[in-house]
Amino acid sequence: MSRGARAGLALAGTALATLAGLVLAGPAQAYMVYVTNEKGNTVSVIDSTTLAVTATWKVGRRPRGVTTSKDGKELFVCASDDDRIDVLETASGKTLRSLRSGPDPEQFILGPAGNPLYVANEDDSQVTIIDIEKNKILAEVPVGVEPEGMGLSPDGKVLVNTSETTNMAHFIDTTTYQIIDNVLVDARPRFAEFTADGKFLWVSAEVGGTISVIDVAARRVIKKITFKIPSVTDEAIQPVGVRLTKDGTKAFVALGPANRVALVNAQTHEVEKYLPVGQRVWQLAFTPDQKLLFTTNGSSNDVSVIDVEAGKVVKSIPVGLLPWGVAVSPN
Repeated sequence: MSRGARAGLALAGTALATLAGLVLAGPAQAYMVYVTNEKGNTVSVIDSTTLAVTATWKVGRRPRGVTTSKDGKELFVCASDDDRIDVLETASGKTLRSLRSGPDPEQFILGPAGNPLYVANEDDSQVTIIDIEKNKILAEVPVGVEPEGMGLSPDGKVLVNTSETTNMAHFIDTTTYQIIDNVLVDARPRFAEFTADGKFLWVSAEVGGTISVIDVAARRVIKKITFKIPSVTDEAIQPVGVRLTKDGTKAFVALGPANRVALVNAQTHEVEKYLPVGQRVWQLAFTPDQKLLFTTNGSSNDVSVIDVEAGKVVKSIPVGLLPWGVAVSPN
């Protein structure tokens, strides 16, 4: 066989191998990403494959917290200035109904079985627990001043609320709806996120500029993570949203007006790098396969897309006015 023929066969083999690899890999999973625009009173819908806005839905006034039902068919939106939670059909964007939320709902989290919904009422210093099927308030739990962050243990047994002014993480038993402990953290805690194994809780402190890592069993702070960015003042570094990978290796922290997301080694608690994103980065959400992370950037009215494996920003997507919350369809 001639050298040219051998080269041709080699190229053909390489092409077939590449094609086989593409077939085996299959198309990327498409997810819908939902972004609440606090000043626009809208939700922007983004396709995770095209990374483009496909729809804009009208909702109640000052939408902030957002999450999906477990089957992805419904979207729950905190309409804070209307003192209600709007429930939208994700197939059409139509508002199906509204839930009684208590005053000024800001953030919430859904129980692991898809019911109930745990809501932080910012202006009323309480957590409201709602049966979403019956639209019935099951309990109202008094907590600290300006409650915001809502974290739920993987088994659904422990709810944590952070109160911005009281500077505490309140541990609540989801069976009795009673506070079982309070853990003091740094100033203005905004978000609470459990590790996948439920052993630790990460709480961001916006004014304190730290992340408190709490041992859940002992209910005490075991580590404070701090941040330093060259040419950025300490006052501008304001941790808000936190997301942890399921394998327990990485954490991403939104740093507000620092316009960065910190990539943290979740095992050593060391900051590995800072990712430049849009202005006043606030909340974060993974796609279910955790290949992409979406950030809401309130002052630049856009969403940054982070490639989780590569640890880099790959896209900026314009959305509505003052994007605040973000959620991704479960399938």
